[in-house]
Amino acid sequence: MTKTLKNVVAAEADRVLPDPAVHREGFQQVRDAHRQELVEDYVELILDLGGDTGHARQVDITARLGVAQPTVAKMLKRLQAMDLVILEPYRSISLTPAGVAMAHASRARHRLCESFLVALGVDPDAARRDAEGIEHHVSEHTLAAFRRFIEDQADQTDTSHDSRRTTSRAQ
Repeated sequence: MTKTLKNVVAAEADRVLPDPAVHREGFQQVRDAHRQELVEDYVELILDLGGDTGHARQVDITARLGVAQPTVAKMLKRLQAMDLVILEPYRSISLTPAGVAMAHASRARHRLCESFLVALGVDPDAARRDAEGIEHHVSEHTLAAFRRFIEDQADQTDTSHDSRRTTSRAQ
């Protein structure tokens, strides 16, 4: 076992449960994220399916999510009640301005999480799949840390490219 892993294992063994209020807050954050996760996935998918027209069809949502049509219908009613989608009988589905804003924010979080995972060396396909879950469960504070890490990596890459160019010109 490596020294770092031994330190982690030792620290984990010495760990004490947090204060009940702090513990409860963490679990509540996860429950809230789970509730919001589906909403964000639906509005993001509707935005993606809408393309140039801005309209999606229920049958396409059903096919993409791999769920039954009644499940999609129920969720669309919920999104309508939240003023995120516009439903017209026998017509396509479109997002309200609030739905568009939520979809864009969710997509930005997803891209940031995916970029972070790729910067860590995760395979791009695995990063895309993993980011789908992570995006809903990270705080703004953590997203800011992801962003800084990616920017630092880009700065280091730029610096190493610049030093190689300078070295090759000098030769």
